[in-house]
Amino acid sequence: MKYTVLTLFPEITDAFFASSIMAKAIQRGIIEYQAVNIRDFALDKHKTCDDAPYGGGPGMLMLPEPLGRALQAAGGAGRRICLSPSGRPFNQAMARELAGEKELILLCGRYEGIDQRIIDLYIDDEVSVGDYVLSSGEAAALVIIDATYRLIDKVICRESLEEESFSGGLLEYPQYTRPEIYDTLKVPEVLLSGHHEHIRKWRLEKRVEKTLKLRPDLISFGKEQGLFNGEINSIIDRQILADREGDKQ
Repeated sequence: MKYTVLTLFPEITDAFFASSIMAKAIQRGIIEYQAVNIRDFALDKHKTCDDAPYGGGPGMLMLPEPLGRALQAAGGAGRRICLSPSGRPFNQAMARELAGEKELILLCGRYEGIDQRIIDLYIDDEVSVGDYVLSSGEAAALVIIDATYRLIDKVICRESLEEESFSGGLLEYPQYTRPEIYDTLKVPEVLLSGHHEHIRKWRLEKRVEKTLKLRPDLISFGKEQGLFNGEINSIIDRQILADREGDKQ
């Protein structure tokens, strides 16, 4: 996978690619990274990349000429994505989809946004990382990069991904490590038992419990889409019934 990031502030994304697991993935040749500084393609000596919007209104828009030249210079046949709060919502399913691409070309907006003609001429997808507004398209780009690169083969152990939140339609179970007692709280006995089947069942029940509590919409979606097997459906039904009985008392 190659990530090409078009930005006014390449130092923001440079730091991410130089750190932690990502740096190791680059060293091993699994990931490639290119930062394209949009200011390098500005027309004037001041490297101006923004101007007032036609029709009036607050703020400034990124100019089309530097952006167009930067996109042309980036080249490649990758999927071109503009980070925008008005784009399609980003989720784990989209992360898996994008992780299958050979290259992602990520355009980071600033100010009030970018000239629509750039989107019309060059962009394949507008993507939003959440129902909120960021001042930095770089922050949004890093969300997409972080969520996708870890799904690429050989970056992270495959077993580590299998029971994460959103895998199989459920959130992840609670995790514990040493010491056995912290403050007054003890690690659940089942995790100390060494009984693998009991541990598996406990973790599955906790996944369902946590999802029902924090993201019941995922349970509804999973049932509609047939994501759950008989064991999970049984646990869901049992916990819903127990919650209802508890409400009556």
